[in-house]
Amino acid sequence: MKTRVAAHVDSPTGWLIALVGCFLLACFSALPVNAQDLGGAKDHPHIKRFANSSIVLYDKKRFDSVNIPTSTFIRYNLTSKQREFAQPPVVAEGERTRIWYEAKGDTTSIEVFRNYLNDLKEQGFSVLYDSTKDSKDVRWNGYLLPFGFGGNKLATSRSEFVMYGAPMKSIHTLSAKRDKDGQTTYLHLTVVQWDQDNRTFKAAKGVYAALDIVDVAALKQNMVTITASEMSKAMLSTGRVALYGIFFDTGKADIKAESTPALAEIAGLLKAESNLRLRVVGHTDNQGNLDANIALSKRRAESVNAALVSRYGIGAQRLSAFGVADLAPVATNATDEGRAKNRRVELVPQ
Repeated sequence: MKTRVAAHVDSPTGWLIALVGCFLLACFSALPVNAQDLGGAKDHPHIKRFANSSIVLYDKKRFDSVNIPTSTFIRYNLTSKQREFAQPPVVAEGERTRIWYEAKGDTTSIEVFRNYLNDLKEQGFSVLYDSTKDSKDVRWNGYLLPFGFGGNKLATSRSEFVMYGAPMKSIHTLSAKRDKDGQTTYLHLTVVQWDQDNRTFKAAKGVYAALDIVDVAALKQNMVTITASEMSKAMLSTGRVALYGIFFDTGKADIKAESTPALAEIAGLLKAESNLRLRVVGHTDNQGNLDANIALSKRRAESVNAALVSRYGIGAQRLSAFGVADLAPVATNATDEGRAKNRRVELVPQ
């Protein structure tokens, strides 16, 4: 089959699909003739564009997590709903820039692909994966596509499915990495080719190049410290309050210095409400051994209590410590975001 959307018109079903397709084509407006970049879009400062290309999709995030393939796609696991590769992809986190370029005309996807490949090497990038070296039997489906082109819901002047709709034989993708001047950058490129204009996908004859670029950086803790008054209101309404402003290194129970504002608010609450006694409960995500995490979460709760006693003069008899590991999650443990929500300290009035 030539494309994912093509139908064999030599069958009754194929003729019906073709007729429906003609109807859809009539419903779409003419292709935009403006070759200017999408409003607000711009090139990544260290990555060039192919000559005469324009930006048709642009999205930038201060912090994101992107899977960068480093090997051949093997299969799609129907049980886990995950793509499987010869070796696991690299998880790159940091500032992420996503750009789709459109290069109209008679150029081919392999031409654009080779241009990027050669230029990235000249700029000091190391190639982690090159799909043109895959055997043809692994290129039968769309799983070379790296980051869910369909349903992306990002700002674009083309159909969000313009990458999926192109002929499969035109897909080429690569991953690359560069360490320069203390900055690690990962890049994932996918190119596809349209042999003629297609109004259904708002695609022009030419090549579309999609880039995900991640400038690696550590997550900056940016949680707002909940006040003593807000803690009191939360416990009155829900019987507990979850705190995300108390920080620990992975696998450790020593409180980090940036936890001071949250500790000060807890102490302020206890001083304002002299009869209040608190159970301090440590929570973790589901990474690691359950028994070990229960012990760790209790040690963290004990560290909070010890800090309140030694630094702020709170009576030890007003505090008790418990650890429940991941036994009371507030979000899924299947994602980084969910696990971050589950790692917390809760205050429960006695």
